[in-house]
Amino acid sequence: MPSPRLVTTDDWPAAELHAAVLAGDLVAVGACWASIAEPQDAALRAASYSWSVGDPRLVAGGLSAAWIWGASSRPPVPHDTCVPADERFRQRGAWSSLREIALEDTDVTVCADARVLTPGATALDLLRARGPFTTRAADALRGLVDAAGVEPSALARALRLTERAPMGRQAQRRFRDAGFALR
Repeated sequence: MPSPRLVTTDDWPAAELHAAVLAGDLVAVGACWASIAEPQDAALRAASYSWSVGDPRLVAGGLSAAWIWGASSRPPVPHDTCVPADERFRQRGAWSSLREIALEDTDVTVCADARVLTPGATALDLLRARGPFTTRAADALRGLVDAAGVEPSALARALRLTERAPMGRQAQRRFRDAGFALR
């Protein structure tokens, strides 16, 4: 169930929602909409994520978590989701990409009833992700430092401690490529 601050296609037909956007009454928040008077905060974005993926067991990670924390201006399509490796289940639906990853309890927080990687864990997730390190991911990493208070020195320390872990050296290279020093 979405936040009472959000409107979805469960509430109104898509045509009416788009008309309300054109009239200046609503603004898109991911796959949902909200009044232009609603603060665009993490709880609002987390509620939109939760409505989009529809499964409370999924954890927002990568660019989805960065968007929730205000480090990215728009969510990815499909959403980046993960689950702790010990919570195995079959993915259903096309609104999210799902990865099983090693997570500590301290890596996940709850925001507006959605499970989300903490800002620090989100930064590490972006750095260790498979595939290319896109400009969007690098911008989101810098956004986590600026908007969510992630300390580059704490990230550098975590990267040094996990250098031999899978994707460890690649994460260090990406960290430097994003403009941070690995002191």
